[in-house]
Amino acid sequence: MTTIIQRPDVAVIVLTRNAGRLWPEWIKAIQHQTVQAGRYLVIDSLSEDHTAKLAVAAGLEVQRIHPRAFSHGGTRQLAAELCPDAEFLVYLTQDAILKQADSLEQLLKHADDDSHVAMVYGRHLARADADHLECHARGFTYPATSSVRDRESFKTLGYRAAFASDVYAVYRASALRSIGGFPQHIIVSEDSYVAARLLLAGWKTVYSAESTVEHSHRYSLLQVFRRYFDVGVFHASEQPLMQAVGAPDREAGTYVRSLIRYLYERQKWLLPLAALQTLVKLLGFRLGKRYQQLPASICRLISVQRAYWVDGVEGEDGAHRGAPLPITRRGVLHTPSLGAIKHKKCEKTAKSLLQNLDRERFEY
Repeated sequence: MTTIIQRPDVAVIVLTRNAGRLWPEWIKAIQHQTVQAGRYLVIDSLSEDHTAKLAVAAGLEVQRIHPRAFSHGGTRQLAAELCPDAEFLVYLTQDAILKQADSLEQLLKHADDDSHVAMVYGRHLARADADHLECHARGFTYPATSSVRDRESFKTLGYRAAFASDVYAVYRASALRSIGGFPQHIIVSEDSYVAARLLLAGWKTVYSAESTVEHSHRYSLLQVFRRYFDVGVFHASEQPLMQAVGAPDREAGTYVRSLIRYLYERQKWLLPLAALQTLVKLLGFRLGKRYQQLPASICRLISVQRAYWVDGVEGEDGAHRGAPLPITRRGVLHTPSLGAIKHKKCEKTAKSLLQNLDRERFEY
């Protein structure tokens, strides 16, 4: 018999935009966790499908914002401010499925056992239909062994010490507040940015291999290029922080060698594709690091995060200068009343949703 643990001090937060065919499964998985959180908050960017309707039907609280108001850091900070009574903030993405019933319980355990732990992120497992390239990426980035990091970890791990993932993570709210919360204007990697600042401030972060979530993607080469362009923009925009924690170059070399060994032992014919994908990543990353030399219109064209560039400032030469884009509670458009938990109704609506294709226009 499953024991349900009531955790009124926990808020589960998810940012959505046309969550698509995985959304009913996401809701079902969160409802079957052994931990029942005090609050479940959905920040929805005006989805055009049934995302908000399904969430309300399942008893989740929905706050709606305009898509142009979305940002990886600012919207997560908005969610944190909307949960002032929560001691722990659990962030999930709309495509991260908690198939392990006690996954949330295992994630919170690390923070409960050590008051110096500010953030814990879980292990990503590739979906059943993932290819070898994606399986290796998940296995390399999210190994089977847990680890604890502190400020001293930068000396041995460099940038790797600050790696974290908001796809599935819990933050101690007081620790998050102590460093000023999530950055308001950041293109991607807000999780690593916050993790780095927490470590530099003397907190610990934990990677929990015992707490799993199903999450993987199958990107085209163009999508890979655009994503790594955004990563390059992040590294260029946060140069002082990067210099403090160490460059990722050493980590990239280790990854490539591991990928070659992995494919050589399984499907050698994928090695040329892996080499091409690696080259595309490198080109996207290097171009992103030089984004300030590009016209803002080109940056918007390449970037996955179109909203990041909407209110950017262009110089006289047309190059993007970047400017803070504050997001406050004024960005919340509508707050539907809480719906009762009606599983049958939810599942019925879900069947119609399954006919819809994923229509993600942004990375959430």
